[in-house]
Amino acid sequence: MRYKNTWDMDSVFAGGSDSPAFHEKVSNLQNELSEFDELIHQWNSQEDALNYKQLETILSKQETLEKGIGEARTFISGLSSADVNDTAARTNLNIVTQLSTKLSNSLVVLQKKMTELPDEIFNHLLEQEPFKQSAFPLKEIREQAQKLLSTEEEELLNNLSVDGFQGWGNLYNELVATIEVPFEEDGKVNNYSAGQAENKMNAEKNPNERSKMLESWENAWAEKADLFASTLNHLAGFRLSNYEAHGITDYMEPPLEYNRMESDTLNAMWDTISANKGKIVEYFERKAQLLNLKQLSWLDVTAAVNVGEFEEEEFTFTQAADFIIENFESFSPKMAQLAKQAFEEQWIEAEDRPGKRPGGYCANLPESEQSRIFMTFSGSSDNVSTLAHELGHAFHSSVLRDLPTLNQNYAMNVAETASTFAELVVSDATIENAHSTAEKIRLLDEKISRSATMMMNIHARYLFERSFYEERQKGIVSAKQLSNLMLNAQKEAYMDSLETYHPMFWAAKLHFYNTGVPFYNFPYTFGYFFSLGIYARALEKGGSFEEEYIALLRDTASMSTEDLAQKHLQVDLKKSDFWQEAIDRTHKDIDEFLELTEKYV
Repeated sequence: MRYKNTWDMDSVFAGGSDSPAFHEKVSNLQNELSEFDELIHQWNSQEDALNYKQLETILSKQETLEKGIGEARTFISGLSSADVNDTAARTNLNIVTQLSTKLSNSLVVLQKKMTELPDEIFNHLLEQEPFKQSAFPLKEIREQAQKLLSTEEEELLNNLSVDGFQGWGNLYNELVATIEVPFEEDGKVNNYSAGQAENKMNAEKNPNERSKMLESWENAWAEKADLFASTLNHLAGFRLSNYEAHGITDYMEPPLEYNRMESDTLNAMWDTISANKGKIVEYFERKAQLLNLKQLSWLDVTAAVNVGEFEEEEFTFTQAADFIIENFESFSPKMAQLAKQAFEEQWIEAEDRPGKRPGGYCANLPESEQSRIFMTFSGSSDNVSTLAHELGHAFHSSVLRDLPTLNQNYAMNVAETASTFAELVVSDATIENAHSTAEKIRLLDEKISRSATMMMNIHARYLFERSFYEERQKGIVSAKQLSNLMLNAQKEAYMDSLETYHPMFWAAKLHFYNTGVPFYNFPYTFGYFFSLGIYARALEKGGSFEEEYIALLRDTASMSTEDLAQKHLQVDLKKSDFWQEAIDRTHKDIDEFLELTEKYV
C-alpha cells in the first residue's frame, strides 16, 4: 500500500483555514463557554459542598470544552504550520487563543471555589466516584489555586495575555515566515524558507559547504536580530511580571512545577550528565578525524560519517511507514497498530515543499480521537527516526483517551518518554539492518549524535535561558548580549570542544518563544534518558513489557515524576544511579563506534 505524505484536515473541519465548519465550531464553543461560566458562578461551593452532582456536571462541561478547543487549536495551528503565509490561519488561531483565555477565566473562578471547600469535605469528595480517579490532578488544581490573585486580577492578566504574551508568540511565527536563506548552488543563488534551509544544512555532505551554509543561515537571522530580541524580551518580561504578581521569586519554580518534578531530580540529571561529557568529547575527536577535520564545527556534530562505499539507504515515505510499523510490532503490537492507523488515515503532514515552518511536532485531536503529525520528510534514516518519534507521541495520547481529561494532561518531560522510546526502537532497528560496517558506523553515528544533542545542545539551551532570565530581571537584553550569552552557554555545554558555534541560535530556535511551556529545554533531556532506562527494561523483557509500558504511560498525568519512576521502575530520580545507568547505554554505543572506526583513522 502506498501512503500519502500530506495530512487530512478536511475530515476535522472541511474547507481549509477559513472553513465554515470550523467557524461554526468556534461559535458553538463561544456559547458553551458562556453557559459554563454561568454554571460555575451559580455553584455555591460551601452551601452545596455535599452536592457532588453539581461539581460532576461542571467538570464534565469543562472536559467537553477542553476537547472542543483542543480540536480547533490543532486544526488551525496545523494549517498555519503547513503554510506560514496562510494569513487566515493566523487570524483564526488568535480566535482560538481567545477561547482558551475565556475558559481560563472561568476556571479561575472554579479553582477559587474549590479552595473554599473545607479540607474534610474535599478529601471526602476525592473518595467518591467519579472524582476518585482524578484525585491527583484535583489536589494539584486546589494547591495551585492558593497562589491565585483575585478573580478580577486573574481575568485581567488572562485577557491582556492575548495581545501581550500570546501576541508576541504569534509575532515570532510571522517573523519566521519572512526568513529567506540564500544558498549558492551550481553558480546560482536559491532562496529557501527556514524549514527548507534547515533540512538542506543537515543533509549537506561537504564540510566547506556546511560552513558557508551556516554563515548564510546566521546572517539571515541576524538581519532581523533586533526584532527577535524584542520578541524574546517581551515574552520573558511578561512571564517575569506574571510571576512577580503571584509572589513567585524563583523563575525556575513554574517550569519545575509544570513538569511535576523536584529541583533535586533536575540537578541530579545535569550533574550526572556533566560528569560524563568526556566520552562525548572523545567521540567528537574521532568523528573529526573521520571527516578529515582538525576539529568539529557546529553543523559537523550531526553531519553524516562515510568511511567507505555503500549504497546509502533512501526511504520513500511508504518505505519508512512499513519499516516503522514492522519494528514497532516487535516491541508493542498496539503501538504498531496505532502507527498503521496514522498512515492509513493520513494523520501526517510530511511533504518536502516551500512555505512550511521548520521542525516537527505531534498534536492531539481529542474529539476525533486522532493525532496530527507535522514534519518535513526528505528520505533520510534520520527522518525515519523523527517520524517514529512523533508517532510515539501519538501512541501516548491514544492510551490515555479513555481516562478523564484531567488525567490526560501530562507534562512535557514525561511527554518525551514515549516519543524517544519509539525513536530508539526504530534507530536500533536501522543499525541492526545495516548491510556493511560502513553503513553501521553511519547509523551508529546518527544515534550517538542524538545523545550528544541531549547532553550538550539541550544543556546549552538550558544554560542560555538561565543566564538570559538572570539578565532579563535587570532589564532589556540586547541582541548582541543574547548572542554572547548563547555563545558562552554553547562553549560551556560543549566543553569548548567545537571550532565554531551558532550564536544566533537564540533567534532560530522556536522553543525559546513557546508560550505554553516555560523552559522548553530540559524536559527533552529528561525524557530521552528516562526513556533509555525504560528501553533497557523493554530489551530485557521483550514482548511481555508492553502492558507494563502502557501502565506507566497511563499514569504520566496522575502522579509526580518521582513517584512515577518509583512505582513503575523502582528507581529514585534524585540520585545519580538511574541517570548513570541510562548514560552508560550511550557510552556503550560510543565504545562500539570507536572500535569499528579504529582502522579508518
